[in-house]
Amino acid sequence: MESSASAESASAIVCRVTPWYFRRMGMMAAMLVLMGLWFLYDWKFGYHEANKVADQKDWFEQTLLKGYDEAKAANRLEQWVKETEAKGLPAGKNGEPPRWVSYAAERGWSEKPHRWTDREIAGQFWWGSGTIAIGLLVALTMLLNRNRVLRAGADHWITPQGTKISFAQVFRVDKRKWDNKGLAYAWYRQAPDSPEKKAVLDDFKFDGTGRVLERLLANFKGELIDKVPDADTPTPADPSQAN
Repeated sequence: MESSASAESASAIVCRVTPWYFRRMGMMAAMLVLMGLWFLYDWKFGYHEANKVADQKDWFEQTLLKGYDEAKAANRLEQWVKETEAKGLPAGKNGEPPRWVSYAAERGWSEKPHRWTDREIAGQFWWGSGTIAIGLLVALTMLLNRNRVLRAGADHWITPQGTKISFAQVFRVDKRKWDNKGLAYAWYRQAPDSPEKKAVLDDFKFDGTGRVLERLLANFKGELIDKVPDADTPTPADPSQAN
């Protein structure tokens, strides 16, 4: 009994969540929340400030420049310049009209301010709220996965969700994404007449998943879908055929 239990313990594989998974999920959650906060900032402040600049440009063109043109036409430009400068407003130089580009540059405003509609402003609120919600969902998923474990015994493995799958139940394995993404898929039936199901083996998420895959491949009889070489890749020449 003790030797049997010892052998079973020695063959057990325990794969815990990798630090890489936590870093990736944490960075993704933080990025989404920051993006959402930026959207909300534009909804609350940014777009309204941009519209104020657009209002200033409208006033500059429709009121200030119009006053300049009217004063010039009435031969009272000099008086208009004095009155305008007394108010602290731009009045132009050397007989030229005031320029919006200079007026905006002095205040750090955009030369071509965009006017945002009420619908666009409201959209920033929904984009911000939705993005933050997704970021929090990613963070919650990360926390829920922190204690999950992938286990394997001599003749089976147990998924992080707690499903026990016997190696003998597997009839197809697809490892085409293993080399690049650390992903393999296994199709299995828990009974001969039951519907087929698919399990995922993720080496980037669970450290040591490669050992589970190796044990699975050594103990199942079925279809193996492996990496298929590109048709354009030349086949290495056989040295024995060289002249």
